[in-house]
Amino acid sequence: MRNRSNPSAAPHGGPRNLTALRVFASVHDRRKGFLVAGGAVFPCALGRSGIATTKREGDGHTPRANLPLRSVFYRADRLPRPRTLLPLRRIGPRDAWCDDQGDRRYNRLIDRPPGEAEERLQREDHLYDVIVELGWNDRPVQRGRGSAIFWHLARAGFTPTAGCVAVEGGVFAKVLPRLARHCRIVVR
Repeated sequence: MRNRSNPSAAPHGGPRNLTALRVFASVHDRRKGFLVAGGAVFPCALGRSGIATTKREGDGHTPRANLPLRSVFYRADRLPRPRTLLPLRRIGPRDAWCDDQGDRRYNRLIDRPPGEAEERLQREDHLYDVIVELGWNDRPVQRGRGSAIFWHLARAGFTPTAGCVAVEGGVFAKVLPRLARHCRIVVR
């Protein structure tokens, strides 16, 4: 229910829910950019090859696309439960993302024993302490078109990703509670 004394308040009491975030590449370095959430602008890291319309597995591009936010994954052993309206899932030691183009589970969450290959979600470096799964190449999946495109935590200095969008940790605390259930990231 809306707060009648504040029509812009969201049902959870915060500001109005955001339905779209925007990502733009920097004119100075195509591997860095800006994430715009409402009126706030945050620096972000992009793929090592910048933004491109055509995406292939391993090319280092962040896809130029209108990407739905599917769900939030988080490390419950490191962080409190994030506030969000998006579906939420704890990251476990067996969680991985299939990046094997020959596997029928390509670009999907899979169960893998620790130590096996694939894109491990439980990492030592903290980059995946919070992950937002972006809806790239998932409905339907096309083999070789790119996998594991996430919005996650950035390295120091915003060094490039393998194709994801990455921000500082404080951004998630500010933005996740404001996201509408059907929010999208528009990468331009």
